[in-house]
Amino acid sequence: MEQNTLVSTVSNPIPGGAISGYFRTPSGIRLRYAHWKPTGQKQIGTVCVFGGRGEFIEKYFEVIAELRRRGFAVACLDWRGQGGSQRLLKNPLKGHVESFNDYDEDLRLFMRNIVLPDCPPPYFALAHSTGGNILIRAACHGNCWFDRILLTAPLINLARDVLPMSFDATLRLLSTFKGLGFSKAYLPRSNRNEAWEAAPFEDNMLTSDYHRFQRTQTILEEAPMLRLGSPTIGWFYAALQSMAMMREDDFPSLVKVPILMIGAGSDRIVSTPAVEDLALRLKVGSYITIPNARHEILQESDPLRLQFWSAFDAFIPGTRF
Repeated sequence: MEQNTLVSTVSNPIPGGAISGYFRTPSGIRLRYAHWKPTGQKQIGTVCVFGGRGEFIEKYFEVIAELRRRGFAVACLDWRGQGGSQRLLKNPLKGHVESFNDYDEDLRLFMRNIVLPDCPPPYFALAHSTGGNILIRAACHGNCWFDRILLTAPLINLARDVLPMSFDATLRLLSTFKGLGFSKAYLPRSNRNEAWEAAPFEDNMLTSDYHRFQRTQTILEEAPMLRLGSPTIGWFYAALQSMAMMREDDFPSLVKVPILMIGAGSDRIVSTPAVEDLALRLKVGSYITIPNARHEILQESDPLRLQFWSAFDAFIPGTRF
C-alpha cells in the first residue's frame, strides 16, 4: 500500500517524486520500501539500495539523488526488524533475527512485489555491510535478478574490535547461549539500547565526515522510531552462520553474478582482509580498497566518496551479455 512513510529533515529532505509504503510477508511482518524514477532524460535501469544492520532508507537520500542524476531509478528496502519496517521483539531497540534466511525472504518479496512490477530493468544492486552479506547469498542463485552487484564493506567477517575471540570460538559460545534459550537476549557486554551511531563523533567507527555523521544524528533525533540498539545473541549467531558459509572452500564457485567489493582501509567493524580474500576467490569478483575510509564508505568525506563513485561508474551498468 503506497503512502508517505519517509522522514524529512532540513539537512536531509526527501528526494522529490518518492513513492513509499509497506508490504507484508506471508507471516504478516510489515516491510517498508521506497522507490524513485531517474531525474532527467537519461534512463539506464534500476539500482536497488540495501543498507546494513540498523540502517534505514533516509540515511541514503544523498546516494539516491546521486544515482538518479546518473539516469537510474532507485528502489530501497528496510530489512525486517529495523528502520521503518516492523520490529520483531517487544523491545523495539533489540536488533533480532533468527536466521538470515528471513532476510533472503525479504529480498525475494521486495523484488517480486515492488521492483519487478514498478521499476525499469536492467537491475543492479548496491549494498552495504550486512546488506552485502545478504546480496552475496542472493548471487548464488541461478535466477538472481541483478546484472551486477556492488558491495561496500560487506559483512564477510568481523574486525578484531568487534570479534575479540576467534571466529569458531565465538560461534560455539553463541550456539551454547542460544541452546539455553537466550536467543532474544542482548549480547553480553553490549551497549544494549545504544547503537554505534550513539557514540560521540570523536569516538565513532563509522565515518570521518562530521557533517554526514551529524546528519544521521539529526534524523534519529527527529525520528527516534528509526533507532536500533545492539544485536541479540540470535542475530549475531545467524550472522556468524552466514559468514561461516562464505568461508567454505567451494563457496566462491556458487556465486554467479559479477560482484565488485569495496573495502574500507580504516574499517574497525568489518574485516577488510576477509572482504578482499573472498572477492579475489570469486570467478566473477573484483576488489578495491579505499584507503583511510571508515566502515560507512557512502557516509564518508567527499574525496573518499569520489573514489567510490569512480569505481561505481566504471562497474555499473557495464556490458550486458
